[in-house]
Amino acid sequence: MKKTFGLIGYRLGHSFSRRFFTEKFKTENLSDYEYVNFELDSIDEFPRIFGGDAQIGGLNCTIPYKQQVMQFLDEIDPEAKQIGAVNTIKIIEEGGVRKLKGFNTDTYGFEQSIKPLLTNKHRKALILGTGGASKAVRFVFDKLQIEYLSATTREQLGENELHYNQIDQALMSDHLIIVNTTPLGMFPKNDTCPNIPYELINPDHVLFDLVYNPEETLFMQKGKARGAQVKNGLEMLHLQALKAWEIWNR
Repeated sequence: MKKTFGLIGYRLGHSFSRRFFTEKFKTENLSDYEYVNFELDSIDEFPRIFGGDAQIGGLNCTIPYKQQVMQFLDEIDPEAKQIGAVNTIKIIEEGGVRKLKGFNTDTYGFEQSIKPLLTNKHRKALILGTGGASKAVRFVFDKLQIEYLSATTREQLGENELHYNQIDQALMSDHLIIVNTTPLGMFPKNDTCPNIPYELINPDHVLFDLVYNPEETLFMQKGKARGAQVKNGLEMLHLQALKAWEIWNR
């Protein structure tokens, strides 16, 4: 019987995780391992993954279920609990009883991916978006003692939040890290990008896009044209996936 790993999400298409782990299993000669996409129309369908004869070895979780899946877990790692989102689930078998423990490896992937771009002048960040993906980014900036503001389209503002039309020259010159946590610019909508004053970007800025497809988003192109350092989310994805593999196997 194959040992099954998989990704839970809504519409997964050509998922990074499936390609990454299928190739990893092939490289490491793990012929009895498989990685599948579990597309769920609702998080209520989550328990059915464990039905039948499938031997589930571990799960990744993507939008929109990183928060919703937490209700089904027996235990949540303290860091993931603090973030309020889970993207990795470890299956623990104890005395014939299955237990599920949630982790967040996005924080590791993001921190290790962005740190090489930062210098002493990068002490304030502007986070574009306030959805689930932004939670790991905020956690990392808190850890690195980097102040941040989050831009939102919501009418009601929360702590450290502002509307996009409040992003002015003073804010842009002060916040030299800009992170896009929204899906704007993601394939197939390559011609979209967050609504910020790109003309105020300068070579001191670092623009990091969690989107990885296309390889260079419009957000990144506009920053690059102004001399800024830019990076997409592909390395972050690789790193979080490797950390998930480590968690599943320890």
